[in-house]
Amino acid sequence: MNASSLQLKLSYKEKIVNRVQKFNRKHKALSFLGLAYAVCAITTYNVMFYFYRNIKRFTCLACILLFFVSSSSFSYPAMSLNISFDSGLSTEEYSTDSADVVSDAIDYESDAELAVIGEVDQSLIVEAMESDNPDVTEAEHMNPDSQVSLSEILATTSEEDTEIDENIEVPLSASMTATSFSSDDWKIILVNKHHPIPDDYEFPLGTISGTMRCDERIITPLLDMMRAASSDGVSLIICSPYRDMDRQTMLFTNKVGRYMNGGMSYMEAYNLASQAVTVPGSSEHQIGLAIDIISDGYSSLDEGFANTKAGQWLAANSYKYGFILRYPEGKEDITSIEYEPWHFRYVGVDAATVMAENNICLEEFWSTYVE
Repeated sequence: MNASSLQLKLSYKEKIVNRVQKFNRKHKALSFLGLAYAVCAITTYNVMFYFYRNIKRFTCLACILLFFVSSSSFSYPAMSLNISFDSGLSTEEYSTDSADVVSDAIDYESDAELAVIGEVDQSLIVEAMESDNPDVTEAEHMNPDSQVSLSEILATTSEEDTEIDENIEVPLSASMTATSFSSDDWKIILVNKHHPIPDDYEFPLGTISGTMRCDERIITPLLDMMRAASSDGVSLIICSPYRDMDRQTMLFTNKVGRYMNGGMSYMEAYNLASQAVTVPGSSEHQIGLAIDIISDGYSSLDEGFANTKAGQWLAANSYKYGFILRYPEGKEDITSIEYEPWHFRYVGVDAATVMAENNICLEEFWSTYVE
């Protein structure tokens, strides 16, 4: 057996190197050509071998690119017309604007009709802008059946229920009350356009008098406040406490429908209706914690109530019984509601005292004191 037969088979790279070495030994002056040949040959071999080893990967990549090109929007006009970019179709035989091509393609693809934009009844917009405060519109405060005074409440309530608690403790300053409050406390729940009533919120509904109802947990402090006002010669009349969701939804839906019949889109009608009617689920009247209050000599729900004896008494004393002026003057940018001196909300004595002492509204109270 020859020694040469025992030698291992040379690789392609080794063969190239041997050839170049032989060439350089014979032609020393041209050795740079041999070196250049070796570099080119080995580089070409490495590149081709790399693709050979990864042929499956590159095949998958090519398929993905092909799918992307065939399904991309920039290839849509040509493909939908069943022509190719290198077809024999000349520009003289088929000349049109690109906009027409796309338009024809769309007409061919779909029979859907575009919405017709009708003319909007401008009187509806004027009406919405000039409409009363939503809280006033929905209150029905001019209806005698929607009003109740202390004497009427006492006439339909047993002596046991109307007994005055002489031991009511009224905090003297915010420093004597809690400095932090839980967000789970029902008394301070925040309800507005940005914080709708939670779907799982429940509360016990109690009767004030006749058909007038509210959260039964606030009836006692409400009566205590009315008695205290009466002892000071002020007569308070309650109107429009609790409003159910069905009525609120009906009012809002009817208003949206009216605006849509006037030529507006749904979103336009919705936005305009929200200026005239409270959006369902965003009113404190729907959780029975808000009370609208008027007096014997003043039955209008407007800013003039603040100058009445009843309005002044409430502004100075309501917090002692857990009630706050919900939408105070100067806080419109925070509450997103204009000044309502007749609208009072129960939050509990502790929270009401903090807000009264610091001259803040419920939104500000939440950002500072609620955990």
